[in-house]
Amino acid sequence: MSDSYTILNKVNDPNDIRNLSIEELETLCAELRDYLVKTVSQTSGHLASGLGVVELTVALHYVYNTPYDQLVWDVGHQAYPHKILTGRREELAQIRKRGGLHPFCWKEESPYDVFSTGHASTSIGEALGLSIANRILKNDKKVVAVIGDGAFTGGAAFEALNHAGDLHENMLIVLNDNEMSISESVGFLAKHFAMWLSSPTYAKFLDNGKKALENVPKLREFALKAHEHIKGMVIPGTIFEEFGFNYVGPIDGHDLKTLIPILKNLRTLEGPQVLHIATKKAKAMNLRKKNLPSIMEFQNLILKQE
Repeated sequence: MSDSYTILNKVNDPNDIRNLSIEELETLCAELRDYLVKTVSQTSGHLASGLGVVELTVALHYVYNTPYDQLVWDVGHQAYPHKILTGRREELAQIRKRGGLHPFCWKEESPYDVFSTGHASTSIGEALGLSIANRILKNDKKVVAVIGDGAFTGGAAFEALNHAGDLHENMLIVLNDNEMSISESVGFLAKHFAMWLSSPTYAKFLDNGKKALENVPKLREFALKAHEHIKGMVIPGTIFEEFGFNYVGPIDGHDLKTLIPILKNLRTLEGPQVLHIATKKAKAMNLRKKNLPSIMEFQNLILKQE
């Protein structure tokens, strides 16, 4: 492995990233993205999806106490950065080869791989099952499911969403929307609104408000409708609210300075939560570095993944 990776070389598991500064985490993301492009371009495998979730992967392992906290990836080939950060960095060159790493999450391969997954829209249901089990076992494990906008269209995802909202279990769904772009003005508004919606103060205020109006049903109904109307004007999360989830987003999934504090807020909240992030599939940096493919070579490599 190259000596130029000043941070990545020191990361052997998520514990190694939890004391890093934001600036060091940003450097880690750049190095992780470079390493991913360099390694996979010399072997084979799904590259585009993993490049889009580098910051999300770093942020999740930074905020959550994995593997005690449980992270479920719906699309297995998004998990290459996850594999690199969880002790399998040097083995990535052998991915998809005989005796090498499995191309998807594989439970027998690592304690950080909670489920053996491919691409089947099952992560929400799996996370719900884990959340129920954690409640029965009376432990304080947190559960996160990462699902892409493509996988989210599967019927299994909606069935699980409906069930999870009804049971009101403690879990977080991260909806990775890699076909959506946020303009500067909307992004600024959404970022600050998301910070507010994910705060414990807001959650407590909303809960106290509902309790205070329990004996005034007409006023309570009017207040709830007004709340949803105003919220729906600013964010596209009405469908999740209807399923019983607290919706936060959309936010820039490549902005660690926004992503990390929002995840920290969401980790403290009770009940089902949805964080909607916008990412760029195949996002890459410094492609003209020595030993990395040219832009044309990289584009051809991406096309092979589709």
